[in-house]
Amino acid sequence: MKKSISISLTLLFLTFITPLIRSQQLTDTLRLKNYKPVSIFNIPETVVEKGKFPVIDVHSHDYALNEEEINAWVENMNACGIEKTHLLSCNWIGKPFEEFVKKYAAHAGRFAFWTSFDYTGFGEPEWAEKAIQTLIRHKDLGAVGVGEMGDKGMGDLYGYPVPGKGIHIDHPKLKPLLEKCAELNMPINIHIAEPKWMYEPLDIHNDGYVTSAKWYIDTTKVNLGYEGLMLSFENALKANPKTKFIACHYLNMNHDLERLGKLLDKYPNLYIDIAGRMGESAVTPRTTRAFLIKYADRVLFGTDNGMNASMYRHMFRILETNDEHFYIQDYGYHWSYSGLHLPKKVLKKIYYENAKKLFR
Repeated sequence: MKKSISISLTLLFLTFITPLIRSQQLTDTLRLKNYKPVSIFNIPETVVEKGKFPVIDVHSHDYALNEEEINAWVENMNACGIEKTHLLSCNWIGKPFEEFVKKYAAHAGRFAFWTSFDYTGFGEPEWAEKAIQTLIRHKDLGAVGVGEMGDKGMGDLYGYPVPGKGIHIDHPKLKPLLEKCAELNMPINIHIAEPKWMYEPLDIHNDGYVTSAKWYIDTTKVNLGYEGLMLSFENALKANPKTKFIACHYLNMNHDLERLGKLLDKYPNLYIDIAGRMGESAVTPRTTRAFLIKYADRVLFGTDNGMNASMYRHMFRILETNDEHFYIQDYGYHWSYSGLHLPKKVLKKIYYENAKKLFR
């Protein structure tokens, strides 16, 4: 009898208690960055191999290391319906612009090239004039715009051949160059700040914690915080109404699209691209959808995430389908995403029509 009870208790322990202990141990030790949920919902899953319309990617970079990788990239572009890719210049700093163009010459017409301001001797009496001459020379060589500039608080405007350290976009000495960009019809692409989660405390209330921890901005070590950066950018918009600015990554205002909409209403020279912010936008599908429909004339398609076909297809699924509750681990967050199911006329504008108008 005692032996039977002992066996029963052992079975009870193995069947119920041990799994509970193991579950508690996992709960106590699982790190959020290692959390990779898999949806078990039996719901539609749409595979979008190719964009519904031709696509112009206005925000990419010089990712390819050699001719072989460039060829593979073009194959992926063909497979996914990418008509042209714009290569922003911020990771080409210090190298002659001519080499940048020459590297992709075998695929003429498939890539567009952006340049940077030349900050050599910034502040000297003839700096602006010299920098403008460099800008004109690069325009003649094929540059379609200036950027990606960047300012996450310290002013780091990614210059050629040296960066514009400590210079914010509203610096008075930049005004002659910003005006010249308007004259040359060269838009400026600029990365202002980071998503708001990166400025919030890294605690249990930060719902973007995984990515925030990686890109956290220590506001004690910058001279402009989030609001200061937005003010600096708005100063430049206001002072240069003829210059077209593309605030990349939704101007890092995915958390407050109402505020972003007010800026678009106020400044006709402001555009945005959606590059690198699918994770922040597909988590609020109804609000984001309404925003993109309302401001469809001012939104440009961009990726900023490499050369893989899967990367393009993730974006197409979010923009085109009505899928819901799916995960894309590449985006870094632990959130699930939903498709925006944008109308065809909106997709056309975002995919290619706006870019063709802007770059003529």
